[in-house]
Order: sequence, then structure tokens, then C-alpha cells
Amino acid sequence: MSDAALDAGPLRCATPASWVAQATADLPAFLNDHAHLERKAASNALDLIHRWPYPVHVRADGAHHAGADRWSRLLASIARDEAIHLAQVLRLLTARGGHLERSHVNPYAAALRAHVRKGLGLSELVDRLLVSALIEARSGERFRLLAEHAGEPELRRFYGALVASEEGHYRAFLDLARLLPDRRESVGARWDALLDVEAEAIASMEPGSAMHSGYVA
Repeated sequence: MSDAALDAGPLRCATPASWVAQATADLPAFLNDHAHLERKAASNALDLIHRWPYPVHVRADGAHHAGADRWSRLLASIARDEAIHLAQVLRLLTARGGHLERSHVNPYAAALRAHVRKGLGLSELVDRLLVSALIEARSGERFRLLAEHAGEPELRRFYGALVASEEGHYRAFLDLARLLPDRRESVGARWDALLDVEAEAIASMEPGSAMHSGYVA
């Protein structure tokens, strides 16, 4: 698969605009879910730095892979952005009388991560990066819908401001996958397969007040 195919708008099924009113019917619950997603996104980026501080091992001559510095900077930048978004969502949540719940589940993300090839070295890392890219892409699509159709002007402004960041994160995770040596073709093939997985996962979700909830057509 070419770079152009990797960079193209990825999602294979679109969320209808009617999802917005359905998902935000219980706005504190929706914002609580969103806050937890931002928390988990920050943790995911930090965990990638912790587990893979460099995308490959140091070479025998002691030189690092050429993308190592860019790798750590991108992940740190994503973690910072997500932490800032968490604080912003918490402000919206508390202003509406809500609070961050102690527990949180995201069956959509769990369905995607079930396809990560755990324990298989660079294959696991490729899958972690591509699943992260897919989650960011779907979130970005829904942020755009919220910016256009949310009932409150403040919410429309807030989510409109997040769209570019989310789309940037999606592309950053694809860029990180490209930094892995000699993985271009396998990354493209895996991305193509995971696009189908994502479409099936989002279509199977139940409707509810959550960012990655399903919808009634």
C-alpha cells in the first residue's frame, strides 16, 4: 500500500449526524466518558515511550536509528496534548455538575486492541500504533460532528477547536509506524486489515452517552 493510501481519509463507515443528539442526551455522562478517553490517550503515549524508548535497538556501532529523536518527541507531544484536553474536558464536566467517575470501560477500544499481536516485537508495536491512529481518526470524525451539530454553542466551539489536534495525532501515529525500519509494506497491509476491523467494531457498539457509542440509523 502506498503512502497516499495510508494518508487518505481512513474510515470505512461514517457516523450519521443524528448520533450527536443521541450521544449527548446525558451530557455529564458523555463528558465523563470523553475525559477518561483523554486520560487513557495520554497514558497510551507515555506507555509507548516507556516500552519502546527507541523504535529499534541501538545498532552494534552504538548509533541510534535515525528516527529515534523524532519518535520520542512525537509521543511526548501527543501525551502533552491529551493531558491538556483532559483538563479542558474536566472543566466542562464540572461546570455542568458532573465529576470524573472512578471506573471506565471503552468496548470500542477493547475490540480494536483485541487484534494487537501481543508479544511479537515490532508486529505488536505496529499494531499499537495503528490502533491508536484509528481511535484518533474516529474521535476526530466525531469531534467534527459535535462542532457542527451539538446543541450548546460552547460545545460546538470546544469540539471545533479539537478537530485539527485529533487529525494531527492520527497522522502522527502513522508517521511513527513509518519510522520502523523495513516495515512500509507490512504497515500498509496491516492498516488495510485494521480498517475493516474498526468498521465492524464501531458498527457493533450499543447506542449510549459515549464518544465511541453506536447509533440508531
